[in-house]
Amino acid sequence: MGVERSFKLGVTLHNLQKADDGYTLFGPNNHDAWLIDIEGRVVNRWRMPYSAGCHGRLLPNGHIIWASQIHTAEEYGLTDDFSGLGGLIQELDWDGNLVWESEAPYQGHDFQVMDNGHILYICFHPNGILPDELAAEVKGGLPGTEQNGKIWGDCVMEIDRQGKVVWEWLACEHLDPKIDTLCPLESRSMWPYLNSLCVCQDGNILLSTRYLNQITKIEYPSGRVLNRYLRGRIFHQHDVRELPNGNIMAFDNGLHRYGEELSYSRVVEFDPSTEEVVWEYKAEQPSDFYSAICGGSERLANGNTLICDSVAGRVFEVTPSNEIVWEYVSPFMGEKRGLPTNRIWRAHRYSRDYTGFKDHILDPTRFPWENLIYGPHAFRKDFAFTIS
Repeated sequence: MGVERSFKLGVTLHNLQKADDGYTLFGPNNHDAWLIDIEGRVVNRWRMPYSAGCHGRLLPNGHIIWASQIHTAEEYGLTDDFSGLGGLIQELDWDGNLVWESEAPYQGHDFQVMDNGHILYICFHPNGILPDELAAEVKGGLPGTEQNGKIWGDCVMEIDRQGKVVWEWLACEHLDPKIDTLCPLESRSMWPYLNSLCVCQDGNILLSTRYLNQITKIEYPSGRVLNRYLRGRIFHQHDVRELPNGNIMAFDNGLHRYGEELSYSRVVEFDPSTEEVVWEYKAEQPSDFYSAICGGSERLANGNTLICDSVAGRVFEVTPSNEIVWEYVSPFMGEKRGLPTNRIWRAHRYSRDYTGFKDHILDPTRFPWENLIYGPHAFRKDFAFTIS
């Protein structure tokens, strides 16, 4: 990204004519949830009792639903391989008052509110641990890296508003160890390592099966595997989602990308009927955009795409022709494994006329101190570097 660019924080680029004029929601690592306008000014803040179990979403009623981390991997008796843990899903109103919560044991990475109000979430749950005979058939992964001799198969749980599990999907019951093989450079502690889910227009579910380097579609409610997409063409991907046009978009992290000299990430949109990639974004200098872990992308109403470059703490918007028209670098610092970081797991953009903003005030003057410290006037935009 260059030395000069790495010093910039807040909104570093904004094309008024081409960028979507909405509000961006994100939860920095070990931090609260923040909503900023297109200029980078804070317009709402939710003070969270716990760090994020990855991210939160705004609901049409103006509430935020948030995965809170109440247990670490160590407290669950797991290793750091089992990242993105939450464990408690909470709903807070616009002013941060708790209106609903439910424990979600071993919840990790992603969740979605279903049309019936139920919560669908990913978890590393003991129910999914592979029987020894099945674990022996799973191919790939680094030998001897099982979790205390066991492979944890990911689960997907559906809970109602009383917190009762009404449906579950266990990877060990539906994946095929002869087909669904692990990346040879990854741990055998889990299979297949789910990191995102999406309920499709047909009611079935897309899963990002990270360690398999593929997108997997399952039938709901039977759970059987319907399709395996882009196997071996994407690498350790995140944030798989169906677009309104029926295509599928994914954040292709590029970790352990085969046959490439440089490490880089990209965002791909493909036609699921043919698996033809119909659009992709990667940096002009590919290594300028590389997030080996985390990451996300979503298609905006104006046709642009919002991308979360997680490791860099950077959120940016690109046009269909791959022009960057808005960029924000998070000034919020947290901590990960003892090191400071401004990492953002995922960011979401909401249009100005989003239903959830009705009857709410999105005025940055409500947050004078926050904007003094983190707002657009807190950071220099001009840097000049010389070599002597």
